[in-house]
Amino acid sequence: MVRKPSLLLHSCCGPCSTAVVERLVDEFDVTVFFYNPCITDEEEYKRRKESQLKFIERFNEEKIGMTKVYFKEGEYRPTEFFKAAEGLEGEPEGGARCTACFNQRLEKTAEAARMGGFDYFATTLTVSPHKNYKLISEIGRSIALRYGLSFLDRDFKKKDGFKRSIELSKKYELYRQDYCGCEFSKR
Repeated sequence: MVRKPSLLLHSCCGPCSTAVVERLVDEFDVTVFFYNPCITDEEEYKRRKESQLKFIERFNEEKIGMTKVYFKEGEYRPTEFFKAAEGLEGEPEGGARCTACFNQRLEKTAEAARMGGFDYFATTLTVSPHKNYKLISEIGRSIALRYGLSFLDRDFKKKDGFKRSIELSKKYELYRQDYCGCEFSKR
Protein backbone atom coordinates (compact mmCIF):
# COMPACT_ATOMS: atom_id res chain seq x y z
CA MET A 1 0.00 0.00 0.00
CA VAL A 2 1.29 3.44 -0.93
CA ARG A 3 1.60 5.87 1.96
CA LYS A 4 -0.49 9.01 1.57
CA PRO A 5 1.27 12.31 2.37
CA SER A 6 0.38 13.75 5.76
CA LEU A 7 -1.56 17.00 6.00
CA LEU A 8 -2.11 19.26 9.00
CA LEU A 9 -5.35 21.03 8.16
CA HIS A 10 -6.08 24.17 10.14
CA SER A 11 -9.79 24.33 10.88
CA CYS A 12 -11.84 27.25 12.15
CA CYS A 13 -14.92 25.12 12.87
CA GLY A 14 -16.62 21.80 12.18
CA PRO A 15 -18.89 23.07 9.39
CA CYS A 16 -16.03 24.57 7.36
CA SER A 17 -13.99 21.39 7.73
CA THR A 18 -16.69 19.03 6.43
CA ALA A 19 -16.45 19.53 2.67
CA VAL A 20 -12.69 20.13 2.86
CA VAL A 21 -12.02 16.88 4.73
CA GLU A 22 -14.35 15.01 2.39
CA ARG A 23 -12.31 16.23 -0.59
CA LEU A 24 -8.89 15.53 0.93
CA VAL A 25 -9.08 12.16 2.71
CA ASP A 26 -8.51 10.07 -0.39
CA GLU A 27 -5.37 12.04 -1.21
CA PHE A 28 -3.91 12.79 2.26
CA ASP A 29 -3.59 11.41 5.77
CA VAL A 30 -5.51 14.31 7.40
CA THR A 31 -5.10 15.68 10.90
CA VAL A 32 -7.45 18.55 11.72
CA PHE A 33 -5.68 21.28 13.69
CA PHE A 34 -8.17 23.30 15.72
CA TYR A 35 -6.29 26.51 16.52
CA ASN A 36 -8.44 29.59 16.98
CA PRO A 37 -7.42 32.18 19.57
CA CYS A 38 -9.61 34.60 17.58
CA ILE A 39 -12.74 32.98 19.00
CA THR A 40 -12.71 35.38 21.90
CA ASP A 41 -15.78 34.07 23.76
CA GLU A 42 -14.79 30.88 25.60
CA GLU A 43 -18.27 29.34 25.45
CA GLU A 44 -18.36 29.94 21.69
CA TYR A 45 -14.90 28.37 21.41
CA LYS A 46 -16.15 25.27 23.25
CA ARG A 47 -19.26 24.98 21.04
CA ARG A 48 -17.13 25.15 17.89
CA LYS A 49 -14.60 22.65 19.23
CA GLU A 50 -17.42 20.24 20.18
CA SER A 51 -18.87 20.62 16.69
CA GLN A 52 -15.45 19.88 15.18
CA LEU A 53 -15.03 16.75 17.30
CA LYS A 54 -18.59 15.60 16.54
CA PHE A 55 -17.94 15.84 12.81
CA ILE A 56 -14.64 13.94 12.98
CA GLU A 57 -16.14 11.20 15.14
CA ARG A 58 -19.15 10.68 12.87
CA PHE A 59 -17.08 10.93 9.69
CA ASN A 60 -14.63 8.32 11.02
CA GLU A 61 -17.51 6.00 11.97
CA GLU A 62 -18.74 6.16 8.36
CA LYS A 63 -15.26 5.51 6.97
CA ILE A 64 -14.15 2.66 9.27
CA GLY A 65 -11.54 0.59 7.45
CA MET A 66 -11.14 3.16 4.67
CA THR A 67 -9.53 6.18 6.31
CA LYS A 68 -9.27 7.98 9.61
CA VAL A 69 -9.15 11.70 10.33
CA TYR A 70 -7.20 12.74 13.41
CA PHE A 71 -7.61 15.75 15.70
CA LYS A 72 -5.05 18.06 17.27
CA GLU A 73 -5.90 21.14 19.30
CA GLY A 74 -3.70 24.19 19.49
CA GLU A 75 -3.55 26.20 22.68
CA TYR A 76 -6.51 28.47 23.29
CA ARG A 77 -5.09 31.88 24.13
CA PRO A 78 -7.38 34.74 23.11
CA THR A 79 -4.88 37.21 24.62
CA GLU A 80 -2.54 36.33 21.73
CA PHE A 81 -5.26 37.27 19.25
CA PHE A 82 -5.88 40.58 21.05
CA LYS A 83 -2.15 41.34 20.83
CA ALA A 84 -2.14 40.61 17.09
CA ALA A 85 -5.27 42.75 16.60
CA GLU A 86 -4.09 45.66 18.75
CA GLY A 87 -4.79 48.94 17.00
CA LEU A 88 -6.95 47.16 14.39
CA GLU A 89 -10.14 46.86 16.44
CA GLY A 90 -12.01 49.37 14.26
CA GLU A 91 -11.05 47.75 10.97
CA PRO A 92 -13.90 46.46 8.82
CA GLU A 93 -14.49 42.74 8.52
CA GLY A 94 -12.04 41.43 5.92
CA GLY A 95 -9.56 44.24 6.61
CA ALA A 96 -6.16 44.42 8.32
CA ARG A 97 -7.40 42.77 11.53
CA CYS A 98 -8.45 39.69 9.58
CA THR A 99 -5.10 39.64 7.78
CA ALA A 100 -3.34 39.64 11.17
CA CYS A 101 -5.62 36.80 12.31
CA PHE A 102 -4.95 34.71 9.18
CA ASN A 103 -1.23 35.26 9.68
CA GLN A 104 -1.42 34.18 13.30
CA ARG A 105 -3.37 30.99 12.64
CA LEU A 106 -1.39 29.90 9.58
CA GLU A 107 1.92 30.64 11.31
CA LYS A 108 0.95 28.41 14.26
CA THR A 109 -0.29 25.71 11.87
CA ALA A 110 3.04 25.74 9.98
CA GLU A 111 4.94 25.59 13.26
CA ALA A 112 2.88 22.59 14.41
CA ALA A 113 3.26 20.94 10.99
CA ARG A 114 7.03 21.26 11.08
CA MET A 115 7.26 20.02 14.65
CA GLY A 116 4.92 17.13 13.84
CA GLY A 117 6.73 16.08 10.67
CA PHE A 118 3.78 16.71 8.36
CA ASP A 119 4.31 16.82 4.60
CA TYR A 120 1.81 19.65 4.04
CA PHE A 121 -0.27 22.22 5.87
CA ALA A 122 -3.48 23.90 4.72
CA THR A 123 -6.54 25.73 6.02
CA THR A 124 -10.29 25.36 5.74
CA LEU A 125 -10.66 29.16 5.69
CA THR A 126 -10.79 29.20 1.89
CA VAL A 127 -14.12 27.31 1.84
CA SER A 128 -15.91 30.46 3.04
CA PRO A 129 -17.23 32.93 0.48
CA HIS A 130 -16.56 35.60 3.13
CA LYS A 131 -12.79 34.99 3.15
CA ASN A 132 -10.26 36.35 0.67
CA TYR A 133 -8.71 33.30 -1.01
CA LYS A 134 -5.95 35.27 -2.74
CA LEU A 135 -4.82 36.82 0.56
CA ILE A 136 -4.92 33.51 2.45
CA SER A 137 -3.00 31.85 -0.38
CA GLU A 138 -0.27 34.53 -0.30
CA ILE A 139 0.06 34.25 3.48
CA GLY A 140 0.20 30.45 3.37
CA ARG A 141 2.80 30.34 0.62
CA SER A 142 4.95 32.96 2.34
CA ILE A 143 4.88 31.12 5.66
CA ALA A 144 5.61 27.82 3.91
CA LEU A 145 8.80 29.30 2.43
CA ARG A 146 9.98 30.50 5.84
CA TYR A 147 9.34 27.09 7.42
CA GLY A 148 10.59 25.00 4.50
CA LEU A 149 7.17 23.34 4.17
CA SER A 150 4.58 22.74 1.48
CA PHE A 151 1.36 24.75 1.68
CA LEU A 152 -1.61 23.03 0.06
CA ASP A 153 -2.92 26.03 -1.83
CA ARG A 154 -6.53 25.29 -2.73
CA ASP A 155 -9.63 27.40 -2.99
CA PHE A 156 -12.09 25.00 -1.36
CA LYS A 157 -15.13 27.15 -2.16
CA LYS A 158 -14.75 26.14 -5.83
CA LYS A 159 -16.96 23.34 -7.14
CA ASP A 160 -19.68 24.34 -4.64
CA GLY A 161 -17.46 23.66 -1.64
CA PHE A 162 -19.35 26.07 0.61
CA LYS A 163 -22.71 24.68 -0.49
CA ARG A 164 -21.44 21.17 0.22
CA SER A 165 -20.27 22.26 3.69
CA ILE A 166 -23.81 23.43 4.46
CA GLU A 167 -25.26 20.10 3.28
CA LEU A 168 -22.77 18.11 5.37
CA SER A 169 -23.34 20.33 8.41
CA LYS A 170 -27.04 19.46 8.24
CA LYS A 171 -26.29 15.78 7.73
CA TYR A 172 -24.01 15.66 10.79
CA GLU A 173 -26.24 18.06 12.79
CA LEU A 174 -23.41 20.50 13.46
CA TYR A 175 -23.62 23.83 15.20
CA ARG A 176 -23.21 26.62 12.61
CA GLN A 177 -22.15 30.00 13.93
CA ASP A 178 -23.25 33.29 12.41
CA TYR A 179 -20.03 35.27 12.84
CA CYS A 180 -16.33 34.65 12.27
CA GLY A 181 -15.25 34.41 15.87
CA CYS A 182 -13.73 37.51 17.38
CA GLU A 183 -15.78 40.01 19.34
CA PHE A 184 -15.19 42.58 16.58
CA SER A 185 -16.79 40.38 13.90
CA LYS A 186 -20.03 40.17 15.92
CA ARG A 187 -20.89 43.73 14.85
